[in-house]
Amino acid sequence: MVSTLQKFIHSLDLRALPRVLQIQSGIYCQGSTYETFGNECSLSTEEVIKVIGFKINKLIASICENNEVSQFSAKVELPLNFPGLFKVVADKIPYVSIEEIARKVSIGPTRFGHPCFYSTKDIKLANFTIKHDEQITFNSVEEVHGTMAVNCVVVRNNQSHSFTLPFSQEGEFYECEDDQIYTLKEVAEWKIPKSRNRIVKLSNTLHVWDSSSPLPENFDGCLILMPVYEVQAVMKSRKDIVHILSDLDVEVKDVTDCYDISSFRHPLSLQDIFERTSKEFPMIAEIMEGPSGSQKPNNLLSTGKEIVIYKKYQAARVLASEMRSDSSKRRYLIPMSYKGKFKRRPREFPTAYDLEIVRSEKEHLHVVATKAFTSPHKELFSVSVGDQFLVQQYQTSEVLYEGRKKLIDVLACEQILSDSYKKVLLPMYMEGGFVEVIHDKKQYYLSEICKEFHLPFNVKVSVRDLSIDKDVLAVAPGLQFEEEITDSYLLISSASSPVESWEIPVYRLNMLVHLLSKDVQTVVPPVTRTTVEEVSEEEYYMLRRYENLTLHPPPRPPKKPT
Repeated sequence: MVSTLQKFIHSLDLRALPRVLQIQSGIYCQGSTYETFGNECSLSTEEVIKVIGFKINKLIASICENNEVSQFSAKVELPLNFPGLFKVVADKIPYVSIEEIARKVSIGPTRFGHPCFYSTKDIKLANFTIKHDEQITFNSVEEVHGTMAVNCVVVRNNQSHSFTLPFSQEGEFYECEDDQIYTLKEVAEWKIPKSRNRIVKLSNTLHVWDSSSPLPENFDGCLILMPVYEVQAVMKSRKDIVHILSDLDVEVKDVTDCYDISSFRHPLSLQDIFERTSKEFPMIAEIMEGPSGSQKPNNLLSTGKEIVIYKKYQAARVLASEMRSDSSKRRYLIPMSYKGKFKRRPREFPTAYDLEIVRSEKEHLHVVATKAFTSPHKELFSVSVGDQFLVQQYQTSEVLYEGRKKLIDVLACEQILSDSYKKVLLPMYMEGGFVEVIHDKKQYYLSEICKEFHLPFNVKVSVRDLSIDKDVLAVAPGLQFEEEITDSYLLISSASSPVESWEIPVYRLNMLVHLLSKDVQTVVPPVTRTTVEEVSEEEYYMLRRYENLTLHPPPRPPKKPT
């Protein structure tokens, strides 16, 4: 069946990839050449391409009235980073089965991937009945006893009831109203069903309107969004990945079932490579698409280059942030092989409980109070700004409260006076402020800090790593080592001149390679080059979120007695 490229991609399920398409007709037939994403390419009639992926590149918006496009409305192009927040308008067209919902609506692990629907009729299950018009939350898709189904939840009388609905369940299912607000990027990634447009209402603009805005001034109405996809494809005539916009005027035909798909080059992501067994390493690969906007060591990761992938492994890194008060704070992942040295910088502690967390048996923690605290109990010390303390140990103490003795958690300290020390007790619940006084002048390697001190830990580079051409850490005004993480890496080198090897992160570098059937000349990797990786704000929060899932949360500070 012949269709436009736009219509085919708009209805295609990502799980059905890859697909082989044959070019039928259009403006770009008969060897016409076009340029997109900086790549010049030609699509000839009857040429075949293998589609390996697609994602929304931009959105075409039309102003709508009564959920219909106004005949006077001009279409405007909205980039995914458009500075506005939107509410999703519930689709008035029903879905006829659970399978249709699962194939057209994004269902996933994040809060964006939990769409809600209701059925116009009761649905009777083995031990539960879903009432008509009752909100059903779709959480995930899985195979149950050989049958595809959706894991669902209904909340009734403040109690959650979990169950599964098979793909075969039919009925009339409508979207529930959604009171959440989303960025345009979140709408594009999670809230636009396949083969359907999406109506949204502009809820808030994040910037002051100016003449460059694609929308009218003071606009607060509804928009119909139509996605334009960026299609990733492989062609037999090219070694790289071709990027095609889905709104090109091209007609295609799906010939996957009658074509030898193995005749195309097979692109693999770094995740695909990492999932291979250790026995399959080392291997030689050609880069079909290098990372965009990333640091490329000696152009090693450029499209067309051949690399040796020696092994896969987990490696430790320290996640660090610059100590700045402005928004230009940069963040880094530092390998344990970093050869520079660090000197300590003062840490800040918001509560007495934080002092107990970092307290060490090796040295007395010396702090200065930056905030006053008046104790409600005469047995405990009242703190003034400028008071200095040596932190001793955690203990419990009796206090008199409303005529009764009460046992509470306290921190034993020594107040530093002009010519003596005074033993005092600070309540753990104390909300104050303390700054560390540093007496230690020693210079530390990264591994020593991780071994001897509790993170987070403040430092400044005192001796730069001379093995790095440009040590970005050396120019930072100060660094806070936040936590030690473990991440997945591949060790690679150039296939033509394997002088040094590099560690590349599996989950933060978007690139595609094609494995070559060549023998690796040397299985022993050359010396590994130390690389400090700068991470974006989005990558930083993903790293923190992933790492914190594997850690037990710290105990809550003691509450102030009531």
